[in-house]
Amino acid sequence: MIVIQRLAGDALTAVLAGRNLDQVLRKTWSKHGAKLTPAERGAIQDIAFGAVRGYGEFKAILQQLVAKPITDAAVSSLLIVALYQLKHTRAADHAVVDHAVQTIQAIGKPQLKGFVNGVLRTYLRQRDALELKLASQPEARYSYPVWWIEKIKTQYPDSWQTILTAGNAHPPMTLRVNQRKTSVAAYLNLLTTAGIAANAMDHQAITLTRAMSTDSLPGFRDGLVSVQDYSAQQAARLLDVNPDLRVLDACAAPGGKTAHLLELGATDVTAIDVDGERLESVAKNLARLDLSASLVAADAGKLESWWHKRGFDRVLCDVPCTASGVIRRHPDIKWLRREADIATFAQQQARLLAVLWRTLSRGGKLLYVTCSVFREENQDQIADFCQRHSDAAPLPLLLPDHQNGQILPSALGDGFYYALLQKN
Repeated sequence: MIVIQRLAGDALTAVLAGRNLDQVLRKTWSKHGAKLTPAERGAIQDIAFGAVRGYGEFKAILQQLVAKPITDAAVSSLLIVALYQLKHTRAADHAVVDHAVQTIQAIGKPQLKGFVNGVLRTYLRQRDALELKLASQPEARYSYPVWWIEKIKTQYPDSWQTILTAGNAHPPMTLRVNQRKTSVAAYLNLLTTAGIAANAMDHQAITLTRAMSTDSLPGFRDGLVSVQDYSAQQAARLLDVNPDLRVLDACAAPGGKTAHLLELGATDVTAIDVDGERLESVAKNLARLDLSASLVAADAGKLESWWHKRGFDRVLCDVPCTASGVIRRHPDIKWLRREADIATFAQQQARLLAVLWRTLSRGGKLLYVTCSVFREENQDQIADFCQRHSDAAPLPLLLPDHQNGQILPSALGDGFYYALLQKN
């Protein structure tokens, strides 16, 4: 457990210093992966995600347990990791505490062994009283920055607590069945045979009862299914593609929506992403699914670098955003984002939307997509765009439960926003 606590603590320290958690863990596997068992890797990932997800709560608890702020980030992170383990894992309390004491020595701070032991044992004695005391502190109770809580409360007065709670839950693992190769019914039979519990959501989506590695999924390598959130699966469906239409997928990486468009019958698809390395992941996804598209490494907002002035019949405008609707998958986001970032993203979105609108043929449809729940990036953005573009006509949305295009995070799927516009 020493190596687990140490590496999970290192990951938390890196996130609080401004690093992306997924990238931090990839670097951890690259450096230490050969020495770690699959169980150890799984535990490190679970604890790192849990500590980041609940950072607001555990930071507040730690502040109540110490006389003055801890200035050493490694020590603070180790204690928060141990607090997460004590509250949310099955590890024995004495083992968590003992290993934390050993870990503080292993990272070269043996003089703090008594301090670490005392802090954690005090928590075990006082945890009920501590949690009751902290219930009145919003950041501790909900484990979000205060500005985030206030914004959600203002924009969703009837459901703000549900949204915050959903953002702290473990996300479902949902599969998109490749209907070119199989069906939901047939794939459910494969899962049953493999002893994997799952439920059909509709004619194309399946949710697993328990998340697992794709290596364990029957037929994954053969392209029978892809992992894609249910809310994200709505994008390709809304564009009603067919083989006769020219389709543009802007900001395409990692390629889930590109592949889905092709699975639904599109044959002439151009997928653009500004990041050449991420575009390679699109190519790999398409190759696994036996699909092909025209892949372009370019800034979709700079038409002179890639567009040849031949209009598209369908445009998927999946814009960069705060990702406030997918924080249960990326909990570092809520601690790395600042409220001012919303306005910055909104400016980028407005520019990209206006530019891509130029590539859309008359009568064509553009689908504006974010994985955000903030109105500034969603309804406000589309309202401003339609006011400036008289040729933009909003179309009705055939979506599961939504509020004016906004799908809120739930047990079914992540938070996404959709607006479908036709060029008149």
